[in-house]
Amino acid sequence: MRTALITIFGALLIDQWLKLWIKSHALIGELVYNAGIFNLHFIENEGMAFGWTLGGVWGKILLSSFRVVAIIAIGFVIRNLIENKAHKGLIFSVSLVFAGALGNLLDSAFYGLMFSDSYHHVAEFMPRDGGYAGFLMGNVVDMIHIEFYWPDWAPFGLGGSEVFPPIFNVADVAVSTGVITMLVFNRKFFGAGKGDFTVFKRQKA
Repeated sequence: MRTALITIFGALLIDQWLKLWIKSHALIGELVYNAGIFNLHFIENEGMAFGWTLGGVWGKILLSSFRVVAIIAIGFVIRNLIENKAHKGLIFSVSLVFAGALGNLLDSAFYGLMFSDSYHHVAEFMPRDGGYAGFLMGNVVDMIHIEFYWPDWAPFGLGGSEVFPPIFNVADVAVSTGVITMLVFNRKFFGAGKGDFTVFKRQKA
């Protein structure tokens, strides 16, 4: 339980602190910090991780509904893992995915109610005339941009183009890290050897 709680609250704290700081200090499109490869560039998106979107109001509703269902399902998985004394690395990884999904859901659920838009002035917290969007209709705050380019000699027409253009946030990093960790250490987390696959691998006493 401790592993899950520390992971979830730690990731959420960092994610929401950075989003609230960016939202309350910058305009959309503003480059807040530039360290060469690592930049903080404030944007908002209506959709999924790394700026990918589902168009229109119905796309927003579908995405928010999916997030809610996914978070509930992952929560049950974490509880099951804890009850079955699963490998702590697996609990950590799934908790990262949970925290990332919840972090982006908080944006879409509450930021539209809590803030004015950020297009012409820095967003106002709890504006008198109401926020820029309704419940679950707000945008996700993104800001992390890792900017580096393919060398000019790279094949397939990649020369000079950006390696990874999307701007993302800490929640996206948490989800990606959790998934990658499970893939890399799947044999350790889920058991190894033919006929020895177990969903929950118990820790040795």
